[in-house]
Amino acid sequence: MLANKYPDNAYLAFDLGASSSRAILGLLNGTRLETEELHRFPTPIISEGEQLYWDLETLWLELQTGLQRALNANPRLCSLSVDSWGFDYVPINKEGNPIRNPYCYRSPRTMGMMDKVLQQVSASELYEATGIQFLETNTLSQVLADLEFESALYEQTANRIMIADYFNYRFSGRAVAEISLASTTSLIDVQSRTWAYPLMQQIGMSTNSWPEIVPSGTVLGSLKTNREVLVIAGCSHDTACAVAAVPVAPKSGAWAYLSCGTWSLLGVERTSPILTEVGRQLEFTNEVGLDGSVRFLTNLTGLWVLQECEREWKQLGQSYDYDTILTEAAAAPDLGILIDFDEPCFRFRGNMQQKILNYCSSKGMAVPEHRGELVRVILSSLASTYQKTLRALSKVIGEQIEVLYIVGGGARNTLRVPVDC
Repeated sequence: MLANKYPDNAYLAFDLGASSSRAILGLLNGTRLETEELHRFPTPIISEGEQLYWDLETLWLELQTGLQRALNANPRLCSLSVDSWGFDYVPINKEGNPIRNPYCYRSPRTMGMMDKVLQQVSASELYEATGIQFLETNTLSQVLADLEFESALYEQTANRIMIADYFNYRFSGRAVAEISLASTTSLIDVQSRTWAYPLMQQIGMSTNSWPEIVPSGTVLGSLKTNREVLVIAGCSHDTACAVAAVPVAPKSGAWAYLSCGTWSLLGVERTSPILTEVGRQLEFTNEVGLDGSVRFLTNLTGLWVLQECEREWKQLGQSYDYDTILTEAAAAPDLGILIDFDEPCFRFRGNMQQKILNYCSSKGMAVPEHRGELVRVILSSLASTYQKTLRALSKVIGEQIEVLYIVGGGARNTLRVPVDC
């Protein structure tokens, strides 16, 4: 193990993803960071009827397992931090406890909420205020769904803490909103980087249930069970972490990043937000990154559709690793099918393979007959979407992208598919 090599330079990172999560021990050897995965687990989710929730207590137990393994490997652990996906939050009562499990952003209860927002504030005004892509899944839509469907619980809510920040809170006892994660909510003023209270008031939302916003790297305190270990709000948003880790070459030309996981995030880094009308129309968003940078990007469906197919196959007793399904896809014929997986029909959980087949049939396309053909269609469609998005990005920023850095689970894909360059 790496853990015993540098006992005074050991750091624990929890990376919570929408499909799987992990605990990583980082060991600083001079200027080189060495990492070791200590614990990996499926991110636990609860299904109740049509609604999906994140299982907080099971997640917390998994984090405790990861922490204990880190302390066993290196009792002189320096610090820990948690990152997660955006959008979702834990509603907290005045005693500081969760009122319920947090909804998953794929719960259908937010359908139509963005339309209701845009009845109160114009699209251009909303984009100018927040700089965020209009998504039914974001925090703004979720809070309005709370107000409409769970008014009693809404009134009990004294604080709303984003997922990663919630677990940092449980570790340290201090509740905050780290800026990179808070910036995904569509409730932050894009210029001042404070809560957009005027916007909240305009759409009928309470303004007294939001934690203090802090910059990336804020020390929250010590671990409640071990005062020697600091708890740090790093970049609490997983994409902010991924982009911060992009190994940009010193003399690289104009570059962009593609963080490819359950979601795909494609964009560039800038020092200030881009709030043009063309940026809004092409659905680009301005989120905060490390050191106050701006991640100008768009949210795209990523490996979600493939992950859902894999989940369904596993339920049928058919479990495949990526090498197997990529080999099958490479051997499959190119059916010439390209699907826009950002279509609403692919947003929700369940029957994903059949949804794809039905979509192809309804559009007069060739219908995949085998698993390899299906996987090839999925990956070819994603590649085509990335290409179109790169072109749109170049149009918005007025600059030709020369280098694309790919990070995340999708970087493991070795299948090469032809696209129209």
